[in-house]
Amino acid sequence: SGAMVSPSLLCLFETLPCGCIVITAGQMQQTMMRQQASGRVAPRQAFSGAMVSPIAAKVSPKGRARLLAKAQAVAAPTLSKEVVDKCVNAIRFLAIDGVNKAKSGHPGMPMGCAPMGYVLWNEVMRYNPKNPKWVNRDRFVLSAGHGSMFQYAMLHLTGYDSVSLDDVKQFRQWGSQTPGHPENFVTSGIEVTTGPLGQGICNAVGLAVAEAHLAARFNKPDAPAIIDHYTYCILGDGCMMEGVSQEACSLAGHWGLGKLIALYDDNKISIDGHTEISFTEDVAKRYEALGWHVIHVKDGNTDYDALRKAIADAKAVKDKPTLIKVSTLIGYGSPNKADTHDVHGAPLGAEETAATRKNLKWEFGEFEVPQDVYDIFRSAITRGAKEEEQWKANCAAYAAKYPKEWAEFEALTSGKLPEGWEKALPAFKPEDKPLATRQHSQTMLNALAPVLPGLVGGSADLAPSNLTLMKMYGDFQKNQYAERNLRFGVREHGMGAICNGIALHGSGLIPYCATFFIFTDYMRGAMRVSALSEAGVIYVMTHDSIGLGEDGPTHQPIEHLSSFRAMPDMLTFRPAGGNETAGAYKVAVANRKRPSTIALSRQNMPNLPGTSIEGTQKGAYVIHCGCPNGKPDVILMGTGSELELAYQAAQDLEKEGKKVRVVSMPCFELFEEQTKEYKDSVLPPSITARVSVEAGTSFGWHKYLGFGGKHVGIDSFGASAPAPTLYEKFGITKAHVIKAAKEVMA
Repeated sequence: SGAMVSPSLLCLFETLPCGCIVITAGQMQQTMMRQQASGRVAPRQAFSGAMVSPIAAKVSPKGRARLLAKAQAVAAPTLSKEVVDKCVNAIRFLAIDGVNKAKSGHPGMPMGCAPMGYVLWNEVMRYNPKNPKWVNRDRFVLSAGHGSMFQYAMLHLTGYDSVSLDDVKQFRQWGSQTPGHPENFVTSGIEVTTGPLGQGICNAVGLAVAEAHLAARFNKPDAPAIIDHYTYCILGDGCMMEGVSQEACSLAGHWGLGKLIALYDDNKISIDGHTEISFTEDVAKRYEALGWHVIHVKDGNTDYDALRKAIADAKAVKDKPTLIKVSTLIGYGSPNKADTHDVHGAPLGAEETAATRKNLKWEFGEFEVPQDVYDIFRSAITRGAKEEEQWKANCAAYAAKYPKEWAEFEALTSGKLPEGWEKALPAFKPEDKPLATRQHSQTMLNALAPVLPGLVGGSADLAPSNLTLMKMYGDFQKNQYAERNLRFGVREHGMGAICNGIALHGSGLIPYCATFFIFTDYMRGAMRVSALSEAGVIYVMTHDSIGLGEDGPTHQPIEHLSSFRAMPDMLTFRPAGGNETAGAYKVAVANRKRPSTIALSRQNMPNLPGTSIEGTQKGAYVIHCGCPNGKPDVILMGTGSELELAYQAAQDLEKEGKKVRVVSMPCFELFEEQTKEYKDSVLPPSITARVSVEAGTSFGWHKYLGFGGKHVGIDSFGASAPAPTLYEKFGITKAHVIKAAKEVMA
């Protein structure tokens, strides 16, 4: 009753059947301040206050919450359609020109998605271009990573220092800030590395999990929220076809991640042509079945108001993630290539670019952006700085009321590990009970959980076998987001990709996930992206060899250790006993920019004399030497459950007068990072009589065996039988190690 409201604000409010507008003065002030900061509303249009009528006060709290959410969702547009078109076309032509100059790339997706980019980055998202790591920023993921020029255009236009106009001109060139697909470790402002289709939307689910978890743990009903942001994702038909997206989006629906909003670029084109040749399902109905809220924007090319309304409606739904199906024309504006696969993955070329400029009435030259367009987009700098300052003020108010919780939040989000956390890891003696290393892993997780507040994770429906539950915490479920055990179901690939998102949220969370080692075959794509994108996920992989026994060759890893040892920037551990398992976890937790795969046994093994956490940290070390003052006659190397065979063989050989050194090699990668002097001290080059024993392929061992060495292992598929029988039949025994040692010494 006392407000002077700009007409442009009216679209934010919803009139009830009773004729009342439900809005609070605080909400209006917040919106007006944001409008003034961006130059959309003159100061004289500010208002003195607003009142809610008694009739409106009768609206249910849930109804008021929905209406207020819609009011907050999108800043009201005050620019003319012509000006917005100009901004949208600036996005399109930066992409067109960048791809043309590189002579490679994907212009069609940015041309079609440019309106989404404008609305999201200029009207919806909260972010600070000058502080890309602000913890409460909205996250954006381009799951359709081939359209990377879209994201580079947005980063450049909104004022991120990481993407200058010169960087745009260096698209896809050596050493540039604008590689062919978005890479978080190259370009500041890129949240996650995308490219393999479907991975990005899964990462977005992980980002939304992180937000929900932190908000539930730290936000208080009587204090300003310190975690309160959205995750937005643009994905395409290819992402929808990839099975991994179904896995993660099924979980997102189950968990009710209401702050996840995915915009589906429904352009019906893939590399082969129109999607009708292979993809005809009703995606909207599928996502409704997954528990998502689904909206359809029928004209994503020009209907900006429909996009605004869809996002506002999405933000009003708190208990479900939202899929906004946006029907677009790939390559919009190109007279001859729009709506064809020709514009998907190839430059427009000079002739078609000229035709597109004429068609869209773009009168500017190559890489030319009008100043008024820059001014509009770069209002994000001022707006974002003010939003971050307001957040800091909220944090100060929160800290004053909840100092203990604020201290924990601040410590967690600093990215630093708690002082002395590693002291929680237990040590073991030879007389301690033999256990499977999966049991030791359970001990480590439950020892670390109380001292690492960021540790979260779970298993792909194998928690009783992987032994990965943190016993002092419950399950992360809908409306139970503060809990730390994640139940992924039988979704290995989605699990890995979700954990990448959690790790890359940048808030100090340390995700781990688990399954049988053999099922890394389902999730290898996500694990490779972990290594590439510096996501420090801990992969807890049990049942690591033929030692799992009766399940047979479908479940018995053979080549898997070698394959992960071959993967760049992946730490691969196969610990022997409790001390080495503790050592593996110590290294894995400390490496926040490098993932670790820890392969763990089903069968028991002793805690051998000489094994240690410190030795494990070096990757390989001597656990036994029967020649303290001389050169060994032979070196026996082993990992995991087979290290015991090497140790036992050494005892027998020494009874025959041989000098034997036993080397444990739990992590090849760490060993390779040691000095030459250290490596030579463990494996003296002059000692060429060497034997390795591991219940896996010989591939990769010859680097340490040399031409004269022998491997005791298995280079074929396994079989179904009890583990002791398999070891005997495949020749992985103490007797075979002794035989091989005598042969190399001969």
